[in-house]
Amino acid sequence: MINTYSTLHKADTRGDANHGWLQSKHTFSFASYYNPERMHFGVIRVLNDDIVAPSRGFSAHPHDNMEIISIPLEGDLEHKDSMGNTTVIREDDIQVMSAGTGVTHSEYNKSSENEVKFLQIWIFPNKRNVTPRYDQISIKGLERQNDFFQILSPNMDDQGVWIHQDAWFHIGKFEENIEKTYALKKFGNGLYIFVLEGAVEIDGQKLEERDGYGLWDVSGFTLRSLKDSKVLVMEVPMK
Repeated sequence: MINTYSTLHKADTRGDANHGWLQSKHTFSFASYYNPERMHFGVIRVLNDDIVAPSRGFSAHPHDNMEIISIPLEGDLEHKDSMGNTTVIREDDIQVMSAGTGVTHSEYNKSSENEVKFLQIWIFPNKRNVTPRYDQISIKGLERQNDFFQILSPNMDDQGVWIHQDAWFHIGKFEENIEKTYALKKFGNGLYIFVLEGAVEIDGQKLEERDGYGLWDVSGFTLRSLKDSKVLVMEVPMK
């Protein structure tokens, strides 16, 4: 039975921006894409699915009072910021930046031949005007086959990176016809499931590649993989 407290965002209903060097799909309103019914999901403000052309990228630009998460899916993305960091993030990495009182950064495709594909996610923080910070880790060693594994939390001593928000991110990689239950970490949080690869069923709702599905007023969900699949689960406060 499909949950009453849910919202479905099919992949082909997302905002579409093609700038030549950048192709971006916007789950929520962003830049020239505006949909009053898709401003955010809880504290998730931005979920962009970006493809950057070889040797191109985002020139230096500012942010403040936002938790910014990048999850590379393919290729190498070079990051530079006003905190003095110069790094490259790759597939199986996760990067987080607490913009706080203000930070400037740029991101470029390191390759002259291959595209970069990555998710750009913005989360409203629970603390304003914090000292800007940067972190980046590999999540390769955290993977668990046919299960969810944590990549982000509110706790600096916990598995994965941490942010200034009561949010938990998990990735799940499943072979076909696997069933697994996710239990909510904090009462009152909502859940946004984004299908990276394959197809799954969440409590009766079929989701295909790049579909997004939000749930609230629930204690968790049960996933069944319809084929080999990979999903991102974002548990976030709804207010």
